[in-house]
Amino acid sequence: MPSADPRFHDFVLLQAQNAGFFLGQLPNPKTGEKQVNLTAARSVIDSLEMLEIKTEGHLTAEEQKLLGTALANLRPLYEKVADEEE
Repeated sequence: MPSADPRFHDFVLLQAQNAGFFLGQLPNPKTGEKQVNLTAARSVIDSLEMLEIKTEGHLTAEEQKLLGTALANLRPLYEKVADEEE
């Protein structure tokens, strides 16, 4: 069984936060305004999906749950924001 790596936890949370920022969920720290960048958000989500595929069988149960939860939250949020932007 693989051992947990705290860097993985921090990395996934940082990427999820970045995606949330690009989806207008977090204000820009400089301007205080929320902005949407669907291209950047899609890139972050794609990267997390690639990570999920490439690490299959090599994560602890906790790491797998964290990554799965992040993607489960980001995918519908992306769709919602993309629909609103059309």
